[in-house]
Amino acid sequence: MCPTELEEMAGYYDKFKKINTEILSVSVDSVFVHKAWHDESEAIKKVSFPMLADGNHALSEMFGVYLPEDGVALRGTFIIGPDKVLKSIEINDNSIGRSAKELYRKVQAAQFVATHNGKVCPASWEPGDDTLTPGLNLVGKI
Repeated sequence: MCPTELEEMAGYYDKFKKINTEILSVSVDSVFVHKAWHDESEAIKKVSFPMLADGNHALSEMFGVYLPEDGVALRGTFIIGPDKVLKSIEINDNSIGRSAKELYRKVQAAQFVATHNGKVCPASWEPGDDTLTPGLNLVGKI
């Protein structure tokens, strides 16, 4: 995560905790780099969620975001359900920032469908919006 993403996520962290969701920031930077950021950056000082160092690149490689020729990882976001099943993947080039607001919406959608068997959330679904029940009766009607 870049400092702007970390700062935005820090602002949403309490909201995520209220919906029983943990945020983990993982970087190929060392714990010493994280400490230096935290000590010097006003944006990073706001971070209270875990910032993990992936020094051996194992996580970055496992999730398919590591760029060995550059020694960096792409910006990847992964929603993993309580059943330990991957629910959503977003991978951005390092020049494109991610949205904590959109991640929050996606987590809420993943939680909704996990507890409402057979329902799906349409585009831009927000809690309280109508959902869909997939089936042949919807073909050509949406």
